[in-house]
Amino acid sequence: MFFIYKLIFKMMLFMGTFITISSYSWLGIWMGLEINLLSFIPLINMKNNQYSSESSMKYFLIQALASSILLFSIIMTMSQSKMINEMFFFNKTLMMMMNSAILLKLGAAPFHFWFPEIIEGLNWINSLILMTWQKIAPMMILSYTMKLNNYIYMIIILSTLIGSIGGLNQISLRKILAYSSINHIGWMLTSFIMNEITWIIYFMIYSFISISIIFIFNKFNIFMLNQLFMMMNNMYMIKYFMLMNLLSLGGLPPFLGFLPKWIIIQNLSLNNPMLILFMIMMTLITLFFYLRISYSSIMINNNELNFLMILKKNNYNNMTMNLLTFTSIFGMILYTMFINFY
Repeated sequence: MFFIYKLIFKMMLFMGTFITISSYSWLGIWMGLEINLLSFIPLINMKNNQYSSESSMKYFLIQALASSILLFSIIMTMSQSKMINEMFFFNKTLMMMMNSAILLKLGAAPFHFWFPEIIEGLNWINSLILMTWQKIAPMMILSYTMKLNNYIYMIIILSTLIGSIGGLNQISLRKILAYSSINHIGWMLTSFIMNEITWIIYFMIYSFISISIIFIFNKFNIFMLNQLFMMMNNMYMIKYFMLMNLLSLGGLPPFLGFLPKWIIIQNLSLNNPMLILFMIMMTLITLFFYLRISYSSIMINNNELNFLMILKKNNYNNMTMNLLTFTSIFGMILYTMFINFY
């Protein structure tokens, strides 16, 4: 019975996103966002503990506030037109209000304060949904409403800055991935400057790498850095493949995660060189704490018998090993092919 309820809410979650991205009216977009919100809260609250309950309440309040602001700005702009493709922004304040509500739903800086706190109370599967699927609908709305102005450039700069600085002193893997997600939001917003195809490529690669990393964290129930170090004592191949995926998420060439960043850098290096330079510097900070995790995992050898006995009971299957290998090696192959092509 529990599985049926979970399946129903996940189907409603997907349906809400599909309604949002396929709707032609603003009320349809708002309705899809609300269906998505009301179906994700029961998924958060499946486990009856205080952390998931607290996270679900915080998530509801933040998303309800953003939906209220978005609905208010929609009602004001619908006095001009009811269709997205015919909408005319007669007031810059309303345009900024609408974009701010969407960015609050997205978790972009400086509206990011709820994101690491909520993700700390979730399990890994819900964290994966929050970091990947829940970004699709707000990003698609931003593609309709975003105009290149100083406000959007400020959001991009703050997202890359806070996403890189915020993850430096964290010991929780969920918060590290949350701040890394904020940094990637800045890159995704930059991809809208070119076209939506670039955003789709970036989002698909980011989602694929996140699935590969979170799959192994969920398998061994790892949430802190010290647990990650202890896991690495007697599983060297899994260690190297997982660290390759962490470096790929940080954007280190020649891994797969560098490919979408390379596309953005190549297309915007002539138009906005200072913005790209700043984003590259902030990504190097993000890559620094991934390198620090990788270096510590390789060099530190800590024997914890109780934890190792738990790991021996959970034998790792070949499917996950093949998935991690494919993710890491496929990035190198793509990188080599693009170099030969250009």
